Amino acid sequence: MPLSPILDRLPVLILSPHSRCNCRCVMCDIWKSPDAAEISARDLERHMVSLEGMGVEWVVFSGGEPLMHSDLFRLCALLRKRRIRVTILSTGLLLERNAAAVVADADDVIVSLDGPRDVHDRIRRVNGAFDRLAAGVHSIRTQREDFPISARCTVQRLNHAALRETVAVAKRIGLDGISFLAADLASTAFNRLAVWDPDRQMEVGLDRAQVIALESEIDGLALDGDCGKFVAESPEKLRRIVRHFRAHLGEVQPVAPRCNAPWVSAAVEADGTVRPCFFHPPIGKVDQRTTLGDVLNSEEAVRFRGSLDVASNPICRRCVCSLNRRVA
Repeated sequence: MPLSPILDRLPVLILSPHSRCNCRCVMCDIWKSPDAAEISARDLERHMVSLEGMGVEWVVFSGGEPLMHSDLFRLCALLRKRRIRVTILSTGLLLERNAAAVVADADDVIVSLDGPRDVHDRIRRVNGAFDRLAAGVHSIRTQREDFPISARCTVQRLNHAALRETVAVAKRIGLDGISFLAADLASTAFNRLAVWDPDRQMEVGLDRAQVIALESEIDGLALDGDCGKFVAESPEKLRRIVRHFRAHLGEVQPVAPRCNAPWVSAAVEADGTVRPCFFHPPIGKVDQRTTLGDVLNSEEAVRFRGSLDVASNPICRRCVCSLNRRVA
């Protein structure tokens, strides 16, 4: 049955409470932002009626770095008071100093882990980033041993041959699991002012020999028996990462994943800009006069969803981070 362009419910909300980041990752331009915008508790309170009316069940604090927010845990408390699940996506650099508040006011944390120590620090371009992340995980475990904390790894040129080592490191520092996704090479997400030129894309993307090495790493993960367990993805899902890089090289045609993100989620940036997902253009902006519900069912948003064919859309076909949530 076709999905309706009118949204009655929005189970998942991706919220960027702060516009800056404390890493300088090679695959992301968020850290280049000259502004330090953030969503205040007053802003969130103003939109709470809309969130409740649309049945938001889960808010994921993304970034930038959410822990750089001046009053993040007040935002968490506002949401959890209404039984909305709160997940924090973090670089891990500020996790140690905020461990007690994280455990008290969030439901789970997902940290960015890009590889073993030297690889991680090289990608993050922050000396000591890995050690600070590991110390943060340890502090969380000290506060509450069973608090859910896992990792996400963005696969790219600098870590494509270290996936198995990254899994081993994630286990060693006490994480509950890890997921992998391919680096985005062809969109304006993550604060990019324009699509990267070919030279910039290849600083992050893989050449043919590196794709073969990546394929070997994924085959090794499949043999290790962690896929679908400690590693969130099945071997087949991991092999989609290989196909993503092969498509970028022109060896295969890009194929859109199964995804209904624009119908079950939205991404709100620190300045109020609303996107149907990370990768598609904005559909509006929340402010003192306009609620999230107003934006999500605006003429522009309805027109976008009504005309979106995920299978053929060029942005969707190169998507690296899809969502396919069951619609009630």
